[in-house]
Order: sequence, then structure tokens, then C-alpha cells
Amino acid sequence: MMRILLLGGTGDALKIARRLSAGDVYSLAGFGKIAGDLPCEVRVGGFGGGEGLARYIEAEHIGLVVDATHPYAARISANAAAACGFAGVPCWALRRPPWEARAGDDWRFVDGWDELVAAMAAFTRPLFTLGRAPLSHLGEIPAHQYWTIRCLDEHPGNERARVIGARGPFTLDGERTLFEQHRFDVVISKNSGGAATEAKLEVARERGVPVIMLQRPALPNVDRTFETADALLAALETLRTENVVRIIRPVPPRSEA
Repeated sequence: MMRILLLGGTGDALKIARRLSAGDVYSLAGFGKIAGDLPCEVRVGGFGGGEGLARYIEAEHIGLVVDATHPYAARISANAAAACGFAGVPCWALRRPPWEARAGDDWRFVDGWDELVAAMAAFTRPLFTLGRAPLSHLGEIPAHQYWTIRCLDEHPGNERARVIGARGPFTLDGERTLFEQHRFDVVISKNSGGAATEAKLEVARERGVPVIMLQRPALPNVDRTFETADALLAALETLRTENVVRIIRPVPPRSEA
């Protein structure tokens, strides 16, 4: 049976992990809770870059790497593609389509932290949904701003920032309540795509709140890409069925002429 290495940390990756087998490996960077009901092996921590990952693939006899990391985990995706090239195994990737602005949206795209800070200078009560990144800048909050930061990790924040430790999916009613309570005047977001965290964009649209959107990073080419976890799971099922057939009914050698 082909052994699969799944690089995860997202809700879609967890859905895929729940359909893996005992010999497969689900790899996490180390943040957030680890589900206790997975049928596969779980590995936590880095590999030491692309070369370290390639050594792991070879040592553990991995036959396929599936990159189901976050769309903004560009370094991990680059390492995965490079490692598969070194080790000579295929790399598949789950690439969620980005969100697209609709009528009534006020989206302002930025590249990087410096552009983001400049774009939100005129606002006073931003909601950050960028993960952990803003936690490194709590000492830089302008006097006229109060930040609300939502990420996976609990954090005490400070006198000018509140940190909400929470994991999606987030409901439309829940987001409406959050916006009403805190009176956000701008949302800071990655263009992650998917339904789990999209409700904040709908509420921003309803309330006429601008969204500062961090541009997606460039990701490497891989052997196959999929837009949904269901499509990727269907392809995995087909691949494994084909492998079983080859084992049970191996192709006979061609006779010499």
C-alpha cells in the first residue's frame, strides 16, 4: 500500500486526515490542538527545509506527498515541491480558490506588513484575521487605535489590544454579534478562500466596513492540484484502488521477440 504524507494544519487537511490509513502520516507545524480520532500517524514539528523533508520521504518510504497547508504557507509549499523533486515522488496540492469581491465590497489589496500599516492608518478599531502575525507588533499600536486580533492561540494582549483565541468555522450570526459588540471600522484579512471564515466578509459588506486584503503569495507548481478536499479525496481513492489492482494482478512481463 502506498504510504501518504499529508502536510496540514487547516480544516480541509483534517478532513483528509480522517480518511487516511494507519500507515499514512499527518504532519503539523505544531500550532493548535491535535485531533485525537485520527486513524493515521501524527507528526508535529518541522523537517529542516526541503532537503530535510526529502530525507524524511526517503527514510519513511513515502510514495505521495499531499500539501494541504494554508494558502499563505508559501515556504512550506515550496519546501514540499522541492523535496518531492529531490526524492522523486509526486506532490499533490489542495489550492482553494481565493475569495472574489462582490457588489458593495470595499477591498484594498496590500503586499506585506508595511503596506498594511499604511492602509489602516486612518482607522481606529481594526479586526485582524491574519493568524499570529500581528502578535509580533503589539508594541507598535498607534495611540488612536485599539486592535482586536483573532487567531488560534490564546494571548493576553495588552491595554491597546484584545486577542481572541478561536478556530473557525464562524457563523454569520456570530460574526454579526462580534462586529456589533466591538464596532470594527476595518477588517484585516488574508484572501484564504473557503467557507469557514467567509462570514466576516459578508458582515463587512452589510455594514459598509472596508477590508484590507493581504495578497496571496506565489506557490510552486506541483504534479496535481485540487480546489476542494472532496476532489482530492476522490483522487486518492482512485489512486489507491489502482495500486491494489496492480498488486493483486501484476502486469506480466513482455515476452522477448
